[in-house]
Order: sequence, then structure tokens, then C-alpha cells
Amino acid sequence: MIRTRRFEIVARHEHKGLMMKVAFASTDKVHIDEHFGHAEEFYVWSIAPEKAEFSGVIQVKDETGDSADRIEARSAALEDCAVVYVGEIGGPAAARLVAKKIHPLKSKTKEPITTVVENLQNVLKGNPPPWLRKAMLKGAE
Repeated sequence: MIRTRRFEIVARHEHKGLMMKVAFASTDKVHIDEHFGHAEEFYVWSIAPEKAEFSGVIQVKDETGDSADRIEARSAALEDCAVVYVGEIGGPAAARLVAKKIHPLKSKTKEPITTVVENLQNVLKGNPPPWLRKAMLKGAE
């Protein structure tokens, strides 16, 4: 059995304009360093060009060894995210995320989450690539 729990920070002020939710797989809450299929926690940020804030945690507790169930549980829990950063990810898991319009990105250097958030904001302030513009539109749906 796989259980998922979501802890969200309830915002008092709604953000106007384009924003997206980005999840980060981490073992220490600071660096992107966890394999997608082994991640028990994903740290979710709401990111816009001018504002970024931590918005919650998604916990996935895996009590079975079935790979397909692990992939499905994680991808379903991340459905409202536009991007997920991981340390590693297998082909079937990446394909499942892409089918749900979630872009998986690997961090090869165990980057700090806050650094990636700042870099994303800088890209969004300029001329983001087409795939990132589409990801931003997912947050507007």
C-alpha cells in the first residue's frame, strides 16, 4: 500500500498573474538529491517571475515493492506541479510525468533548492523557453 499526504500552506493573498508549482525531491530539505522512485518527500514551491514562496510538502509512504505503483502514486501526488526536480529518474517514471504534463528535470550537482528557485525566476523574467512558458500556463488552469 502506498499512502500520500499533502501539507499545504494556505495563502492569505492570491497571486495574480502567471505562476507555477515546482516540486523538489530532497532528503535534507535543502538540496535536490533524491531519486524520484525513492523520494518520500517532495518540497513544493509556487514560483512566479517576481515572487516565489514555499507552499507545502507532499509525503509518499511506500509499503510495497511494486515499481509501477510507486511511479503512479508519486506522479498522481504531483499532478498540480508543472516541474519536478530530482537527483535521478528512470525512463518509465519520466514518461509517466510527461504524460501528465509535468516536466522532470535532473539536478546532477545536488543544487540547493533556493538557488534553483532564484534561477527559475531569472529565466521567467526574461524570455523563457517554450516548454517553460507552457509549464507556466499549467498554473493558470
